[in-house]
Amino acid sequence: MYREFFGLNKEPFSLTPDTRFFLDSGPFKDALETLLIAIDNGEGFIKVTGEVGTGKTLLCRKLLNTVSENIITCYIPNPNISSKTLTVSIANELGIKFPVSANEYSLQQLITEKLMAYYQDNKKIILCIDEAQAMPDKTLEALRLLTNLETEQSKLLQVILFGQPELDEKLKSRHLRQFRQRVSFSINLCRLDMDTMIAYLSCRLMIAGYRGGELLPMASLKLLHRYSRGIPRLINLIMHKALILAYGKGQRQLSPAIMKQAIADTEDAYAEQNQSSNRLKIVLSVLFIIVTAVSVYFWAYL
Repeated sequence: MYREFFGLNKEPFSLTPDTRFFLDSGPFKDALETLLIAIDNGEGFIKVTGEVGTGKTLLCRKLLNTVSENIITCYIPNPNISSKTLTVSIANELGIKFPVSANEYSLQQLITEKLMAYYQDNKKIILCIDEAQAMPDKTLEALRLLTNLETEQSKLLQVILFGQPELDEKLKSRHLRQFRQRVSFSINLCRLDMDTMIAYLSCRLMIAGYRGGELLPMASLKLLHRYSRGIPRLINLIMHKALILAYGKGQRQLSPAIMKQAIADTEDAYAEQNQSSNRLKIVLSVLFIIVTAVSVYFWAYL
């Protein structure tokens, strides 16, 4: 609705993980470079964690599009599966043909043969697993056993786990300590600070073709950063709604009033706003009780 009005050739704040909008600076660039270094070093397990909406899936897609031609990539978006289904998924990703009746052991043998063939052809195999916090413990253990496949020089299969902070909590369990000790690189995607958020907005608007004047005054930027909490997905949601509102009002700048409307219409951001308000009310109530108690004390004893 607003693309022509703002001179855009595509939506800059879509929620789909479009790698064209990857911010090649700050924490995202650091995370991608660390992943590439870890892959080059032949590390077995690599873990990437971050809160919901911090850009893990986009980073994963960017990595899959960035690796060199001698790297074979496999991708599992939903790991809430049994160990047998995981083995079947990996076999499918590697292009292995097998009978429907094949059991888990025979599938593992076929996978081993395929991995050895790739190794002899000087190719690396990377398995990326998204939403890894949802993977059952037994499936995690089966994955660990699968990565025991190695030569004297390197692993035959490298695994990158992308997950929410619950993945870290899961791996603290004593029965998963062997798995935890296999993780050689851990990357945490943090929320964006104000400067990085501004770079993030500028990057997306520029790629979308925006060539207009100042779109967001500082007051609007402060509101956006406060109520998005620096979470890219919330930033995208609020910005998309703010652009629609500005278009509807015929305004070419996202004023603080428009930003407040967009925030109020975004459930997660508005919930935080209400929580902040409730915390203020609690603090004021406590202060009132303290002041009242002190007043009563002085009135009674002085």
